Amino acid sequence: MKTFNMHDAKSQLSSLVEQAMAGEDVVIAKAGKPMVKLVPVERDTQPRKPGRFAGRITLSPDFDETPEGVVDLFEGNNR
Repeated sequence: MKTFNMHDAKSQLSSLVEQAMAGEDVVIAKAGKPMVKLVPVERDTQPRKPGRFAGRITLSPDFDETPEGVVDLFEGNNR
């Protein structure tokens, strides 16, 4: 386990993150007392399943139609 003080951790953060990603234990201390441990975030390894909400979501029939007044408001033409 490698321990770094807060000041060193600030100046070497990229390097410490790389070490943690490589599986090394990285601890950051303040005034000699261990405060935090850097660990990699676990990533979701399951592939996305497209279509899992099929049949459960509906769109309004006029979804692609935008009233002219709304377009004018977005474009600042509300006078």
